[in-house]
Amino acid sequence: MENRLTMYNSLTKKEELFVPNEDGKVGMYTCGPTVYHYAHIGNLRSYIMEDLLEKTLRYLHYDVKRVMNITDVGHLSSDADTGEDKMLKGARREHKTVMEIAQFYTDAFFEDCRKLNIKRPDVVEPATNCIDEFIHMITVLLEKGYAYEMGGNIYFDTSKLQNYYVFSGQSDMELLVGVRDDVEEDANKKNKSDFVLWFTKSKFEDQELKWESPWGLGYPGWHIECSCISMKHLGEFMDIHCGGVDNIFPHHTNEIAQSESYLGHKWCNYWFHVHHLNDKTGKMSKSKGDFLTVSLLESKGYNPLAYRLFCLQSHYRKPLEFSYENLDNVTSAYNKLIKRIGDLSEEGEIEQEKFDAYRKQFEDALCSDLNSSMALTVLYEMLKADMNDRTKRELAKSFDEVLSLDLLTAQTAGEVQHSEIDAELESYVLAKIEERAAAKKAKDFATADAIRSELLERGIVLEDTREGVKWKKA
Repeated sequence: MENRLTMYNSLTKKEELFVPNEDGKVGMYTCGPTVYHYAHIGNLRSYIMEDLLEKTLRYLHYDVKRVMNITDVGHLSSDADTGEDKMLKGARREHKTVMEIAQFYTDAFFEDCRKLNIKRPDVVEPATNCIDEFIHMITVLLEKGYAYEMGGNIYFDTSKLQNYYVFSGQSDMELLVGVRDDVEEDANKKNKSDFVLWFTKSKFEDQELKWESPWGLGYPGWHIECSCISMKHLGEFMDIHCGGVDNIFPHHTNEIAQSESYLGHKWCNYWFHVHHLNDKTGKMSKSKGDFLTVSLLESKGYNPLAYRLFCLQSHYRKPLEFSYENLDNVTSAYNKLIKRIGDLSEEGEIEQEKFDAYRKQFEDALCSDLNSSMALTVLYEMLKADMNDRTKRELAKSFDEVLSLDLLTAQTAGEVQHSEIDAELESYVLAKIEERAAAKKAKDFATADAIRSELLERGIVLEDTREGVKWKKA
C-alpha cells in the first residue's frame, strides 16, 4: 500500500509519513469520556477530529481497528492522584449510584456522537470490565521494580525512568503536579511526579466501587486503564493514540511510562492531539459550571452538523474560538452548501477523469496532516468546476464518507426544523417540571435542585410563580 498520509506526531514534534506496524492495518486508540456528566462541545471537538482521522484512514483503504475506553471508575477531580473521584462526584450530585450515572452519561455521550455523525469505535470497553488486567499489569510493574507500595496505595516510581517527560523534555521543577488545579501534595509519594496505580480502602473509605486485590480492597488509578484496555484489544504495539492536548500531561505521559516499563519496548508510534475549543473567556470545561452541550445547541435551533462543519473548517492543531455569531455564519454556509448539492441532477454519465482528479485533490488535502479546511476548499471548488451535475454529485457523496455532513441527505432528513425542536423541547421540559414538582412534594429538594440544574445546562430557566412554574430559553 502506498503511504501518502503525513501527520504531526506530538511525541517527536514533527510531521511524519505515517507507516503502520502492519501493512494495511491500523491499531488506533482514543481516550474516551469520563461519564460523570454530559460531554461539552469542547470535548466533542476532539472526537470529531479523531473521527475524521479514522475515516480518512478508511478512505485511503487502511483496515482500521479503533478502541475507546469508558472511564467509569478512577478519574479524580484534579490532575494529581488526590481529590474526589469524578464518578463519585457525579453520583452525589444526582443522588444515584455510580453505575447508574455511568450508564446514563455513556448513553448520552454516544447519542451526541450519533447526532454529530461520529462513528462508534469498533471496541468500547468500560474500565470496570478490566480490573483483572489492571491488577496483572501492576503486579508486573512491582516485580520489575517500577512501582512501590506506600500508605496502602501502589505508586509508579518515575525516578526509575531516564526520560519521564517524553512529550516535553522539561524538568521536574517545570512540571510539578502541585501547580495544577489546586492539587494537594501526596505525602506518600517518593517523587512529586509519581502517580497512583491502585488506591486502597485506607485512603478512600467512601468509594462505592471497590475490588479485592493483592494490596487490599480498592480501585485503580485513572492512567492504568488506557494502557491495559489498548493492549487487551490491540496487542503490544499500537499505531496511533488520540486525545486532547490536555491529556498530554500527565495522562499520556503516565501511559507511556507504565506501558513501556511493563512491555520492555516502545509501545505507540504516533500521538495525535487535538487543540482546545475556547470561548472568549478561555478553554471550555465542565468546571466552569454552565457549559455548552449538543442538546443546548439543538434547543437554540442549531443542527449539530453545522457544529461539525464549524470544527472541520479549522485545523485540529489550532485553537478554535466558539461564539454563536461564528456558528450562525457556519449554519448559513452549511444550509447553502446542502441546497447547492441538493439541486444537482442525477442524470448523465460520470466524467471519470475529472472525478479521479478531484478525488486525488481531496485525498491530498487530508494526507497533508489532516487538512480539513483544504479538503472543504476542494469540495467548494469542485462544485464550481466545469463538469456535469452527476459527477459533482458522486464526488460530494465520496467526500462525505470522510466529512460526514449528510451532504446528499440533509435537505430531506438531516435538517432539524425549529418547530420540531420546539415541540420536542416543550415535551421534555414539561416532563421535567412534573418530575421536579413530585420531588418537592416528597421533600426531596436535592433532586428538585438537580432537575433545575440539568435544565439550566440545556439552556432552560425555570421560574416559580403564583400561577405555577414557568420556563423560558436562557
